[in-house]
Amino acid sequence: MTTKPPSPPQGHVDPRFEGRERQPGLDLLRALAIVVVVIYHAALFGFKLPGRVDRFGWIGVDLFFVLSGYLIGGQLLALLARDRRINLGRFFARRALRIIPAYFAVLAIYFLLPSWREYPEMSQPLWKFLLSVQNIALHGGTAFSHAWSLAVEDQFYLALPFLLLVLFWRPRGAMILSCVIVVGGVLLRAFLAAQNPSVDGGVSFRGFQAWIYYPTWTRLDPLVYGVVLAAIEKFRPHWWQRLMKCGPWLLLPALALIAYALYLGETDELTVVACVWQFPLVAIAMAALLICAVSPRLPLRRVAIPGAAFVASIAYSAYLVQKLVIHGVIEFCRAHAIDPKTAPALIGVELCVYAAATILFFTVERPFLQLRHRIAPRSRASSLSRNR
Repeated sequence: MTTKPPSPPQGHVDPRFEGRERQPGLDLLRALAIVVVVIYHAALFGFKLPGRVDRFGWIGVDLFFVLSGYLIGGQLLALLARDRRINLGRFFARRALRIIPAYFAVLAIYFLLPSWREYPEMSQPLWKFLLSVQNIALHGGTAFSHAWSLAVEDQFYLALPFLLLVLFWRPRGAMILSCVIVVGGVLLRAFLAAQNPSVDGGVSFRGFQAWIYYPTWTRLDPLVYGVVLAAIEKFRPHWWQRLMKCGPWLLLPALALIAYALYLGETDELTVVACVWQFPLVAIAMAALLICAVSPRLPLRRVAIPGAAFVASIAYSAYLVQKLVIHGVIEFCRAHAIDPKTAPALIGVELCVYAAATILFFTVERPFLQLRHRIAPRSRASSLSRNR
């Protein structure tokens, strides 16, 4: 006899965390990731910060990738550790109910209300968005181009359970494949950078966008590192405890590594070195920050920053609607002669993004999360893992 899982109370903000403890460190990382990404994209439309520090906000996507690898990999590996199998139907149903409703709602706005777009031209045809391959042969400066990272994650979700089912019985093969992906990514980026030279020297930025920045095959480093951390936690507990003890010693080196990786891109021309090494260095640093966030030796794991949990909960909705909102705010500023570089404008655009994200979360995302809780409840093994 099976028992029906209890429905989440209507008063609970995020159904994913009903009956289980939130992780303040992971909430903080997710909140930081969406904040810096929104700052980065707002700057593209004129909301620039002093010193143009906003130009570094692209690294927030890499932090999202590491978190995805760790959280989704952890859920699947927990199932394998307990049952030695994965219920693929339940996994994909949960992923679909988590991702598709809000994504399709925003996609409909882009195609049905072209005047709301941040750019007149859509970045890709509709069929690519429907199949989650919109990151292939993509160029910036087009509407909804930021959905490229959602395609990378969707493709990752599709392949990961099958890879884990095969590699679970071949631990050495898992280690070899992880190394091949990371080293292969370095070699592939070097090859693609060499194949896309700029007329002024260095690497063509357009070629870099289309064949290095956006495609899945060159952005797997952080996802792999996240899954590797989850595998260590589940199957090598002694190694994991050592990593936890190293947490306090990893924070400053991680920040220094991010600074160095960003420094590689501070040249007049886009260089091959930056194309090859920025992504893996940032990914390693983000993985180190994740260790810091869950280490019991640091307060990040225990101390909840006010508001971080809520921002983390609406992060997906915020990522989807951000450019629509930024476009609306910059049009308002132009109509009322407001300088977008002033503090009220900078704060206002951020607040507007999160206000719109809150609406999308409560009207679309949250109801489908509640539906997911009823028709595709989390298994006991993955319930013990961290949430997503």
